[in-house]
Amino acid sequence: MKNITVKILGTQKRDDGESDRIELITEGKFYKKNNFYYIVYDESEISGMEDSTTTLRIKNDEVWMKRFGQNKSKLTFKKGDKYSTQYTTAYGNLDMEVATQKVNVNINDEGKGELSLKYKLIISNTMESFNTLDISLS
Repeated sequence: MKNITVKILGTQKRDDGESDRIELITEGKFYKKNNFYYIVYDESEISGMEDSTTTLRIKNDEVWMKRFGQNKSKLTFKKGDKYSTQYTTAYGNLDMEVATQKVNVNINDEGKGELSLKYKLIISNTMESFNTLDISLS
C-alpha cells in the first residue's frame, strides 16, 4: 500500500440549469490486488460527505465506487452502461441510476496518473444531473 495525493475535481449540472463544482485535495492510499487498482480516501466537508470513506476499484475501462460511513453508496461506471443502486444518507434512502458516457483511465502501477468519468445521474426519478469527475494521483 502506498501513500498518495488525490486531487478531485467534480462538476454537476442539474436539469434546472444550476451547477456545482467541487475541488478536493486529500491524502489517500493506493494498491494493486488481483489485477485491480484500488484508491482509498476520506471525504470531507467540502464534498458534503464528511465522515465517509471512498474506495475506487479500477480495471481497464471500468470503475467501481464504494462509499462507507455516514453516506453509503455503490456505483459502477462503464461506458454505455446504466447502473441502478441505492444511496443511503442520514435522511433516508434514495434510488439512483447512473448512465456512464465516458471512462478514461491512465494510471500506472506506481499509483500515478489520471481517471476521468462523465455520467448522467438520476435520483429517485425526480432529479437529473450531468456530472464529470476528474481525479489525478501523485
